Amino acid sequence: MHEELRQAVYEANKQLEVHRLVIYSWGNVSGIDRQTGIVVIKPSGVSYAALTPQNMVLVDLDGRIVEGDLKPSSDTATHLELYRAFETIGGVCHTHSPKATMWAQACRPIPCFGTTHADYYYGPVPVTEAMTEAEIKDDYERNTGKVIVRRFSSLDPRQVPAVLVANHGPFTWGPNAAAAVESAVVLEQVADMALGTLLVHARQDAVSQVLLDKHYLRKHGENAYYGQR
Repeated sequence: MHEELRQAVYEANKQLEVHRLVIYSWGNVSGIDRQTGIVVIKPSGVSYAALTPQNMVLVDLDGRIVEGDLKPSSDTATHLELYRAFETIGGVCHTHSPKATMWAQACRPIPCFGTTHADYYYGPVPVTEAMTEAEIKDDYERNTGKVIVRRFSSLDPRQVPAVLVANHGPFTWGPNAAAAVESAVVLEQVADMALGTLLVHARQDAVSQVLLDKHYLRKHGENAYYGQR
């Protein structure tokens, strides 16, 4: 009954390689059927060349395998924590794309220096606090999700569909699996552009609030006018 979602998640995972966001098996995408609470996710440690729609793994929101012969991604518990906390999202993506991961390893948010960033993210891409020793040793993957959720206690995950987990890497999300991957592609681009901006001008200020508002709100929200309706 979840063949369409299985196919969509498979295709989203394959896009990670197309966009050069992953090597080997470094990354995963999932999607959720909100009506049934079933999540489809990439199997753990399986190369992208070996992926098929049939070897995607189906789990419930408690992490129990519903369908599939392989183990789900080791990051499954992080995905599930995000689905439980962010009720509007339908897809989650995790990569170790180089430029975004540089910012995550530096434990620094990505500033919004210009309109390219502002078109997609309503402000800086946040970074989480570093995980404690206890969080790392006990239920690490679920606690990774929890530090993300804590970071968004005062942020709207629809307005900034991306986060950098300190010392780790990026997670992105969206209304479906394909949108989560799109956010990961954009995140890698703005991470690269921000690095270049600081090389050109190390003390560059963030974009003005009025320009941030103009570029974000013309594409998002009830009065958006960008694109076709």
